[in-house]
Amino acid sequence: MRGCWRLSYGGVVPDNGPVLEMTREEFEELVGEALDRIPPELTRLMDNVAVFVEDEPPVDDPELLGLYEGTPLTERGEWYAGVLPDRITIYRGPTLRMCESREEVVEETEVTVVHEIAHHFGIDDARLHALGYG
Repeated sequence: MRGCWRLSYGGVVPDNGPVLEMTREEFEELVGEALDRIPPELTRLMDNVAVFVEDEPPVDDPELLGLYEGTPLTERGEWYAGVLPDRITIYRGPTLRMCESREEVVEETEVTVVHEIAHHFGIDDARLHALGYG
């Protein structure tokens, strides 16, 4: 299953003036902080998943903020053994281009992290939109 988080207002990044400056390390810290805010009762249930930060998404989807690649927990069965970890990737470039302030980057990063983790738990985009994470 492939879940993703895109800009929700037509797919066009607004012209916010200069792009915010934030180092890769600073952005990785924000992703780590967003992961730390996930309730422990949920993080204990996460299984065989790794989280990565990349600067830019694939060329065919330049506005992608995050991506889940793997088999959601709800779809795993007896056959699920010896597989590579699911992969959640959070993309720095599109997030910085769409946000006007550091505070917006913090908020958007948290929403994106929660969105992609929800895919790991088998929650689809329609439900995430209904919950305000889409």
